[in-house]
Amino acid sequence: MKPKLHIIIASTRPGRIGPSVAEWFRDFADEHGRFDPVLVDLADFNLPVFNEPEHPRLRNYHHAHTKAWSDSVAEADAFVFVTPEYNFGPPPSLLNALNYLVAEWQYTPAGFVSYGGISGGLRAVQMTKQILTTFKVMPITEGVPMPMVFQNLENGKLKPAEIYRTSAAAMLDELHVWTEALKGVRSKHKASLERKAEAA
Repeated sequence: MKPKLHIIIASTRPGRIGPSVAEWFRDFADEHGRFDPVLVDLADFNLPVFNEPEHPRLRNYHHAHTKAWSDSVAEADAFVFVTPEYNFGPPPSLLNALNYLVAEWQYTPAGFVSYGGISGGLRAVQMTKQILTTFKVMPITEGVPMPMVFQNLENGKLKPAEIYRTSAAAMLDELHVWTEALKGVRSKHKASLERKAEAA
């Protein structure tokens, strides 16, 4: 079986272009062939500002939205975050979603498809990478920045520049290397979590 890649649409605001970018990348990842790519839209989970009464590390979730989000993240072997840049940083919807969980993120690799103005979202990516390391996520160097992305949108669909495809292929190749390298430790980690859940 191919490892499962969750492509997370990080923006939840009305009028966002994240789904258009993410759908292109999902199709590209499917064509690339090394992963089983799954689109995950943060807007579908409707996560409020973090409202669990207990620390996420305990995994004693009280709310249905948290349980659904936990189940989704736990299914993935690797992640690609499709994100814009807000005020030189990531969107608050992404930070909030990250902070809901702890164990589910651990020992997975992550890449980024970022978009925006002249910076192509790179400043948001660099900030998010630092945060991901606190969850024991391995953010890879390769990525797909899309500066001035609106120039490549036509009727709501992304018309990719060739550099997008080249960058995406390089990122997926590297992401697969890390997914395979972390496979053993991730498997042991999940088994440990299952034992703790049964004992609780």
